[in-house]
Amino acid sequence: MGAAIGIPLTFLLILAFFITLSPQISAVSYPINVWPKPTAFSWPQPQITLLSPNFKIHFPLNPYLHQAANRYRNQFIKEHYNPLVVPHLNLTSSPPLKSLTITVTDDSAPLTHGVNESYTLTIPSPYQSTTATLTAETVWGAMRGLETFSQLIFGNPSRLACDLYIHDEPLFPHRGVMLDTSRNFYGVSDLQRLIRALSMNKLNVFHWHITDSQSFPLVLPSEPELAGKGAYGEEMKYSPEDVKRVVEFGMRYGVRVVPEIDMPAHTGSWALAYPDIVTCANMMWWPAGVDWTDHLAVEPGTGQLNPLSPNAYKVAKNVIHDVVCMFPDSYYHGGADEIAPNCWITDPEIQAFVAKNGTLSQLLEMFVDSTLRYIISLNRTVIYWEDVLLDASVNVSPSLLPPENVIFQTWNNGPSNTKKLTEAGYRVIVSSADYYYLDCGHGGWVGNDTRYDQPPGTDTGNGGSWCAPFKTWQTIYNYDITYGLNELAANLVLGGEVALWSEQADSTVLDSRIWPRASAMAEALWSGNRDATGRKRYAEATDRLNEWRNRMVTRGIAAEPIQPLWCIRNPGMCNTVHPFLAG
Repeated sequence: MGAAIGIPLTFLLILAFFITLSPQISAVSYPINVWPKPTAFSWPQPQITLLSPNFKIHFPLNPYLHQAANRYRNQFIKEHYNPLVVPHLNLTSSPPLKSLTITVTDDSAPLTHGVNESYTLTIPSPYQSTTATLTAETVWGAMRGLETFSQLIFGNPSRLACDLYIHDEPLFPHRGVMLDTSRNFYGVSDLQRLIRALSMNKLNVFHWHITDSQSFPLVLPSEPELAGKGAYGEEMKYSPEDVKRVVEFGMRYGVRVVPEIDMPAHTGSWALAYPDIVTCANMMWWPAGVDWTDHLAVEPGTGQLNPLSPNAYKVAKNVIHDVVCMFPDSYYHGGADEIAPNCWITDPEIQAFVAKNGTLSQLLEMFVDSTLRYIISLNRTVIYWEDVLLDASVNVSPSLLPPENVIFQTWNNGPSNTKKLTEAGYRVIVSSADYYYLDCGHGGWVGNDTRYDQPPGTDTGNGGSWCAPFKTWQTIYNYDITYGLNELAANLVLGGEVALWSEQADSTVLDSRIWPRASAMAEALWSGNRDATGRKRYAEATDRLNEWRNRMVTRGIAAEPIQPLWCIRNPGMCNTVHPFLAG
């Protein structure tokens, strides 16, 4: 079907002319907004029309688009969103909008990194046509356009913005959330709710940090004992069928699921099934009577795979093989962060290796070289945490980490490490703890912590949270992930992920820890955090995010509030007109 069915050519030409000549109008001037803000939004004469109760969506044959169209049509008709601030707009007396026609150029494009997510949405004045059009290169772009259309509808009976034109596409191809399901367990329904919220915010990656030292919840056909002994319990496991459900659910919502099996560190849970391949398992993480430099793990839960154990490679490769078979995405996250030197040194065989002038970096190189080659042979691109290359004590030579096969994920030192990695020629996913770690600022979680037993008036510093303070939505929104990079280096930044490590989180707080702070990143990575003049737009984003958070709540996402309701009912009154000094 053609993209302009039922719409006069003159209308399209006028809109195209307007977009060409006019800078993007600040969304604060619009009575209805979309989150994340579209890259081009033209609504020269804001008005609304009714949505027909018999509204139809016409779309090309594609199973995922079919499901999305049916899902959204039901939402369009039944949601009846009640805005915090009801738009005062003229309701046209013309016939209601009767249909949306979707045209897709390539309806077989797979959901993979870099897939085209652009779309163009035209909702004409019903005086001109009762059919809206959505054109996209791929079904995944069409899904983004359907989400935008859904946010233009409100009220009962349903009415929507009309006489408008939107062209939209993301700045960065990789936009995601990382969730740790090892420290505390999340049910499949929790993961599906997360994916649904990701799609609402036009985020496209669920980075699933599945296992760690605390538990191994993933049931693997080749290594059933890892979950059999390493999971918290029978009801806290992910079966292959569960994984299939999560991956398929992601496909339905245009969200890739990227698995992470962290190794060789963070593998204490493996020792319950294979004690012979793990060093320092179940030892005190920071032994009594020693300095911090002699710790065996950065937090409770010790254990690292022994690179000198042949069986460690056998088990690791079985794990990798099964995970690759269960997760079809082209990316595989190998972890490889936070090697604790003293954990390896507890092993007599490694002690002998070091005594013969071997180094711990050589041990890590042995492990990474072997497993990396295997993962590449399975046709996967490998993501590692930055430590593999940048750790000061134990690291791997760049000669063993080909940039065409390896992507690094940053988490330390903000823009500095991003710059180091891109200047070395590597692609980068940004998760800087200073900006994107959602667990920060909730205090420490280890028991018997003397930092909390101090005389009144004592400076409590970071409150026991290593990455304090709490990362507010404005902190996240304002972070420029290519800060300080030249154009060549900036082009190597694939995007970013906010991260929720789950030492102090589980399903009871999942939504509120992630949303709407992840929404802030979603807009920054989709259309940027600056207006057409280059000025940061976090001030005008506040009211829009309040409204978007409220709509998410009505959709079953328990996002935390960012302000009192009074603020959005009194626009501008909760802003400060005085600059705050850092410190």
